[in-house]
Amino acid sequence: MKRIKIKEYEFELLIPEEKIQERVKQLARQIDQDYAQRKPILMLTLKGAIIFAADLMREITIPTQIETIIAKSYGYKMTTEGNVELIENPIDLVGKDIIIIEDIVDTGYTMSSLLTRLKEFKPNSIEICTLLFKPKNLVVPLKIKYIGFEIEPLFVVGYGLDYAELGRNYKDIYIKVDKN
Repeated sequence: MKRIKIKEYEFELLIPEEKIQERVKQLARQIDQDYAQRKPILMLTLKGAIIFAADLMREITIPTQIETIIAKSYGYKMTTEGNVELIENPIDLVGKDIIIIEDIVDTGYTMSSLLTRLKEFKPNSIEICTLLFKPKNLVVPLKIKYIGFEIEPLFVVGYGLDYAELGRNYKDIYIKVDKN
């Protein structure tokens, strides 16, 4: 099994690059169909979703607008406590269709805060597109339209996801190895 080390932790391969790219193409085709007659705003959450979003955007063939927002909840820890900091760019969202591009939905706290904030701008619609979803960790109920992969509630890195700002550059997704 392929392994990497980041700081004091070891991680083993969970999802290889080829499988990720195949799923990204499937999600793009679904978005193309669902928004065929519209021009959605792809609202990219930074920093974690940057690689997923870049690959997804290159596969989407319909016209889109790209915007970014920073939603921080982890910091330098491996769990989220529900404290979410949103840093947004002032843009016109009234009557627009928004697709939030997220790296991972865990407890739902970050996404719930983001949805609440974006709804204040009175968009036409808001959907969520996440690379990874941990349904067993979900605390806040969410409707997620586009899910790349459902995973167990373990810590992952790679393909944009990090541990202490390291590991985002790996092309595969790795899961933390428990040393018992």
